[in-house]
Amino acid sequence: MSSTRQHLAHEEKYKKILTLMPEYVKDYVLFMENNERSPSTLYNYLKDFYHFFTWLKREIVPEVDDIKDIPEKVLEDLPLDAAMAYFNQLSNEKIELSSHEKKKRERNSVNRKKSALRSLFKYLTTQYEKNNGDPLFHRNVMLKVPVVKMKESLNARSTKLADSIFHDDKDIDFLQYIKNGYALELSERQAKYFARDRERDFALLSLFLGSGIRVNELAELRIRDLNFEDCNISVIRKGDKRDVVKVFPDIMSDINEYLNIRNERYGGTYAEHEYLFLNKRKNTPSPLTVRAIQDLVRKYTKAFNNGKRSMSPHKLRHTYATNLMDATGDLSLVMEQLGHTSETTALLYVHTSQEKAKKAAEALQARRNRLKE
Repeated sequence: MSSTRQHLAHEEKYKKILTLMPEYVKDYVLFMENNERSPSTLYNYLKDFYHFFTWLKREIVPEVDDIKDIPEKVLEDLPLDAAMAYFNQLSNEKIELSSHEKKKRERNSVNRKKSALRSLFKYLTTQYEKNNGDPLFHRNVMLKVPVVKMKESLNARSTKLADSIFHDDKDIDFLQYIKNGYALELSERQAKYFARDRERDFALLSLFLGSGIRVNELAELRIRDLNFEDCNISVIRKGDKRDVVKVFPDIMSDINEYLNIRNERYGGTYAEHEYLFLNKRKNTPSPLTVRAIQDLVRKYTKAFNNGKRSMSPHKLRHTYATNLMDATGDLSLVMEQLGHTSETTALLYVHTSQEKAKKAAEALQARRNRLKE
């Protein structure tokens, strides 16, 4: 199992949910743990299972005292129309985004929940083994539930992506804004906190835009992961794979500026095991969480966009990938730098320069207009 903070937190959470589940679900989780499925995946699956079993108890077997007492026979005999009704309910269920905002589940979200239940039912009908060698039961209703995927061309997906990232030199303008303009818009109290965190937050944003690493990879960076001589950082990719990411000298310089004030302001040390990006609460240093980093990125990008639009760390990652693709045209390099295993995912960045396509269309229109004259 992974030892990242996020995975350790998710492992603790899914094990709490697991105590509420039937024994056959616990067997499933043990099977998945033995197959090295990540704690984050299991946590999300267990949340989906809890939602499903809560619905089963309410709608199908209200006579059962607790969801942990739901027998496997209920899953085996679950009618297809009942299963479809459950997923229809999921599709129409409103999700709370904040205390004053809700929205319907997206199709991809429903599909992920279908995938989780398909995985459970597949295990119980094909991989679970009773004393006589038979599976727990044979009928798998989830095989009859259609997974309707959104049909989008690569160009459509990349267009959507292009609408949500920095174009041209906007990423550089953004960093200059943080360094020189952001503080001018703050109240006295806000300016005080920004003055404390300026070097840390700038290094964090600079690293996102100069490396393309994921938010959890950045949160897990430790002092020992920095190589100033070769200008690279060591990160833990998906699947607990250790990887080395090359960055350019300015990124390491920004990190070094932060390191010059890190220990004094946040109470850190230069011990190799310490996390790079720290916060300080009640005079106690602690590593920045993924959520805190996401909030910082949203705050700064929203201010840069005049309060109209915030961006996520993932969008900064996409910005880096697009810039790298435009600068090199090297698909394999983009895959390597971002830790992608799928060429299809990396191909998105071949097509993300939609502004170029727009300008080309305008030029062709101007040419046609000239021919008409």
